[in-house]
Amino acid sequence: MENDAATLYCPNENCQSPNPLAHNFCQQCRTPLPKRYLWAVGDALSLGTTGEILAERYLVISQSILLDTKPGLVPQTPHSENLQIIRPYLRLISYRLHLPQVYGVLKLTNTGSKQEVLLLEKPPLLEDGSAKEVHLCSELTSAWGDAPSMRQLNWLWQIAYLWQPLASEGVVSSLLNPQLLRVEGSLVRLLELREDLHSAPKLAQLGEFWQQLLPMAQPAIAEFMSTICTFLGQGKINSCEQLVTILDKGLAEIGQSQISKIKITTKSDTGPSRQRNEDACYPRSGTTITKPPQPAPLAIVCDGIGGHEGGNVASNLAIETIQQQVQQITKISGDYIHPATLLEDLEQAAAVANDKISQINDSEHRQGRQRMGTTLVMALPVAHEMYVAHVGDSRAYWITRHGCYQVTLDDDVASREVRLGYATYRDAVQQGASGSLIQALGMSPSSSLHPTTQRFILDEDCVFLLCSDGLSDFDRVEQYWDTEILPILTLQSDLVDVAEKLVEIANNLNGHDNVTIALVHYQVNCSEPKSTLKASLAEPSSTVSDLPPRTAQSTRNLSSNQTTQVIPRKTSKSFMVPLQLLVLALVVLAGGSLGYFLRQWWPFEKTLPTSASPSTTPQPSVTITRNQGISPVPQGQFIQTKSEIHLSRVTPPPGNDAIALPGSVLQIISTEPIPKSTSEDAWVHLRVCSVGPKAASAISNKPSPKPGEEVKILFSKFQSSQYSRLPKGDARQCLGNNTLPSAKESLNQPTAKSLPEDRI
Repeated sequence: MENDAATLYCPNENCQSPNPLAHNFCQQCRTPLPKRYLWAVGDALSLGTTGEILAERYLVISQSILLDTKPGLVPQTPHSENLQIIRPYLRLISYRLHLPQVYGVLKLTNTGSKQEVLLLEKPPLLEDGSAKEVHLCSELTSAWGDAPSMRQLNWLWQIAYLWQPLASEGVVSSLLNPQLLRVEGSLVRLLELREDLHSAPKLAQLGEFWQQLLPMAQPAIAEFMSTICTFLGQGKINSCEQLVTILDKGLAEIGQSQISKIKITTKSDTGPSRQRNEDACYPRSGTTITKPPQPAPLAIVCDGIGGHEGGNVASNLAIETIQQQVQQITKISGDYIHPATLLEDLEQAAAVANDKISQINDSEHRQGRQRMGTTLVMALPVAHEMYVAHVGDSRAYWITRHGCYQVTLDDDVASREVRLGYATYRDAVQQGASGSLIQALGMSPSSSLHPTTQRFILDEDCVFLLCSDGLSDFDRVEQYWDTEILPILTLQSDLVDVAEKLVEIANNLNGHDNVTIALVHYQVNCSEPKSTLKASLAEPSSTVSDLPPRTAQSTRNLSSNQTTQVIPRKTSKSFMVPLQLLVLALVVLAGGSLGYFLRQWWPFEKTLPTSASPSTTPQPSVTITRNQGISPVPQGQFIQTKSEIHLSRVTPPPGNDAIALPGSVLQIISTEPIPKSTSEDAWVHLRVCSVGPKAASAISNKPSPKPGEEVKILFSKFQSSQYSRLPKGDARQCLGNNTLPSAKESLNQPTAKSLPEDRI
């Protein structure tokens, strides 16, 4: 129960008036009053009694739950000694849909010693406005039995999806803790992160945990889930990628029992302070489309960069190109598209648009801030899933009856600083140029473009909001989603009316930029499957999703006109085989067998390039493999060092030793056999993207390579225990130009990509 006598102070620095907790707007200046409920990390904490105010700002709601009564003040930053403790939260910011984020610290002095308590924002809490109560969301184990089969599989899929990133940060045991594993509607959310003790849990332990849920599994998936648990226990499923692939097959079959209806509307406006509209959207502004009858509805929002010199040209060209690319992909509607394949196709669509804009920039000799470009955010509903892709700072929000969730992370300097574990987000945004974009369509070749692609399993009615920063700036979506967008789900508001209202809010309360929005209303009618999901699980083989990030494309033939390879049905024909062909076949078979034999002993495997610009000629790339069975590290893969790695410099002065300190981010460039060497060793060439956070300290007098420098290491000395692979999303924010500044250095620069001044 909240303290009725407590007050909530206005965040407007020119007002700061006290208000009753029940108010949503300041009674003096009408500024929205955010209620930031926080989770205090720690076992058996003694924070104080309910209603007590701590540190003159934090109201005790219940044990471990606090309310910040002064949301306009910057929270106290964790001490540098505790930065290692919070680093997993920072580096996993890409997964904040499932994880709370660091808010600040609370210093307790009532214990006789100064104790710092970590405060997390946006934990899995439910607020009952009528009863003025806030409580934790249900544990997954408690809510499991009441969930339909589609949601049960959805929860398992999310846990499998989170397994690898949490394992890379040493906190994967959090997914096996029933007290931490909560559910908020269809979302799996963690209350906090716990460090793995001794050694990281294995997938077999996940199977044991899921085995406990079997008695309450819905009949339609019980056999399917039982077989998965058995496969996990036996080690037949030995990677989270394989587990996700198997769960995808189950979701695809169970998802056929869902009947969905989709409605999309868009609205774009120049705004009160701009002379022209550089935003663009698809469908065109003021249009509403539905499925059915549309076979594959699509929503896109682009925010042009370049002012009067071409921002509107870039945004409209991106809309036209991506719409055409996606239309090619969805021509095979009715056929199953592998999720990993579709994600790669959306990245390829963004790359094609990027190159078209870049070619115009190059032909007109545009350099630096004169180059035109655009941000991108798009949403493509397919069956029971929503696919989202974005570049830049245009955003996507997912609104359900349980909350409003920002599902994209801006491609700006502040986000990159957090991803690298250097600062909390609230600290990073206080720095100069923190909002500068580090990538946008048209600013560089597609080889250095890294779109973020995601997919979400949908098992309930929801709304996806896509918008430019004309609306999202100053937290307008967070302030008004419940009053303006939530009524769509209860059918109390019309989609078109809501779009017009959001544009009005953006113009009246922000008004500094163009504003463009797209609303995607997803309605679903769920029913339990009548048949049982059969557990026809073959031993996992190499599928598209089993491959490392950005290598799935090498299994398909892609061009700018054909993005998804469709294999036609085979037709049987009887014919006679000439003797010459039979002899030729035997020769080919013998040669293939010899080649296979040699490959088992040769330490390198050549593959097709993982990505290429349509305007360039693909060059062979090299994938590093290990005889010991360690996962391959492909060319272009990003890694982060766990310990010191001794390297040799490639660029002058060559041959000198260098030390990559813990936390450094490196990119695999290529491998090169040692000339005239009879051994099977080779050089692994790497590029330094950023140096470790300890590089500036005096922990060692050994030299450290600078960002952008090329280094190399002998393959035999490149031990997997010294580094961890970074997922695409975590590495993406490290990228600037070919020569990269560290995140610390980039904060002192106007932007990492020299974007136009109106974007800084």
